[in-house]
Amino acid sequence: MQLDIVAAFFLLGALAQLLKAPVKLPEGLYKSLTLFLLIAIGLKGGVALAEYGNPTLVWQSVLVILFGALLPFIAYPLLRHVGGLSKLDSASISAHYGSVSIATFAVALAVLEAQNIAYEPYFPLFVALLEVPAIAVGLWLARDKGQALDVKKTLHEIFLNQGVLLLCGALLIGWWAGAQTEKVMPFFGNLFHGVLALFLLEMGRISTARLNLLKDYGSFIASFGVVMPLIGAALATGFAQILGLSIGGTILMATLGASASYIAVPAAMSVALPKANHGLSITSSLTVTFPFNVLVGIPLYCALIPHLFNH
Repeated sequence: MQLDIVAAFFLLGALAQLLKAPVKLPEGLYKSLTLFLLIAIGLKGGVALAEYGNPTLVWQSVLVILFGALLPFIAYPLLRHVGGLSKLDSASISAHYGSVSIATFAVALAVLEAQNIAYEPYFPLFVALLEVPAIAVGLWLARDKGQALDVKKTLHEIFLNQGVLLLCGALLIGWWAGAQTEKVMPFFGNLFHGVLALFLLEMGRISTARLNLLKDYGSFIASFGVVMPLIGAALATGFAQILGLSIGGTILMATLGASASYIAVPAAMSVALPKANHGLSITSSLTVTFPFNVLVGIPLYCALIPHLFNH
């Protein structure tokens, strides 16, 4: 398994934090990089959707939504009965692991392109579809007759959070604009890998800075943050076979199944489940699962999945 160059920047950020070197991107720049990645991925997927869209996408999309709703039901009993976490915390973390990480998906895209592995170009549509179902399931798992839910605020955070809005908006713009998108692609396309490298530099620093929090939450969260991605990746690989995806598409599906949200879901859960321990969810998804996928998971999926197509 070979480490991709963009993942090396993640390690550089982690090393800088461990050595206490003054390497920190301005918060405004970090947020701008996030916006760039969301729009770039959405635009590319939208253009592909306009070019390759066909009726097959309808049933594929339905299965993808069902897959996103399934994962929290697998994560919840592990957290509740094996980890002994509270109902609220188990439901909240489950929602994180049913949703997806745009950054992890971006790394997988960069790796596939670097290795010239073809994939379904409309895949950002599946990313957008996976953002919401897990949140709904998480709220259902956390349901309590005595606790009122602010439906308006919750729906706002689910459908109008930064990640969902920009990804879906860029997807629609790319689909609508078609060939016109080429006017902006020198910026959003050619700079993608460089921006991702800068983003991962800061992510490496942030993830490493939170390592001390693992002491507060025990070894279970560290174990869960590795085991659940592997379960999700295995199930996603099976789903990809049903969907008839290519090698690259299967790798991307495995990556999505293995990833955990640390942007969209935390925003929704902080409103819908204010009494849950949100630090626990972020520590698991950002400090354990994200680094695992970037450094180990994605190279592992790239190494193993092609063998499924050789038999």
